[in-house]
Amino acid sequence: MNTLNIQIEVNPELYIKNPNSSDLGRKIISNSIEMINYMGFEAFTFKKLGEAIQSNESSIYRYFDSKHSLLIYLTSWYWTWTECRIVFATTNVQPTEERLEIALCILTTPVQEDTSISHVNEVLLSQIIFCESLKTYHTKNVDEENKKGCFKAYKSVVQRVSDMMLEIAPDFQFPHMLTSTVIEGAHQQKYFADHLPSLTDTSKEENVIMKFYLDLVFNFLKR
Repeated sequence: MNTLNIQIEVNPELYIKNPNSSDLGRKIISNSIEMINYMGFEAFTFKKLGEAIQSNESSIYRYFDSKHSLLIYLTSWYWTWTECRIVFATTNVQPTEERLEIALCILTTPVQEDTSISHVNEVLLSQIIFCESLKTYHTKNVDEENKKGCFKAYKSVVQRVSDMMLEIAPDFQFPHMLTSTVIEGAHQQKYFADHLPSLTDTSKEENVIMKFYLDLVFNFLKR
């Protein structure tokens, strides 16, 4: 999927220096994605990242004040990119049911790499979102970070899909709950399928997670 070579803009509050502004910054992003995906967030450190990119650890701190801030940046980038995909895929599409189905498919199917953004491997980043994104907001500082706008991109995706639901069923009481349940549940089911298959009903059938959540959402809305 190619998003017309758009520039993904992340909330400036989430970094000290924009990593897109330099080759070093882009190298920090691309290598951190590979390393976090490979070794896990707990084992990942700026020292190891500095060694991988052959740069001083202090140079990374010019962009992010902690690895937690870096993880928030990566998740925000992912959700901003995801919303761009939804907008691009649903523009000029009618009726609303079809737009909602497209959006849900994007949220519940495996990610394909976007070759227009060379320094970000979206496939690996999606794996980080599946495994590590809860660590961005399951923290003691979540309220302060929320006020700072750390989760604005994720909330924007939820709002966009919720609005589609309300266009179909204006009296539906739980659009945000249902949307966030779909997103978090699809990630959890993908993780279960890869690591704890007895906890899910996925099979060799293609896109079974997507089909489950499409049924769930549209059956809810019909009620």
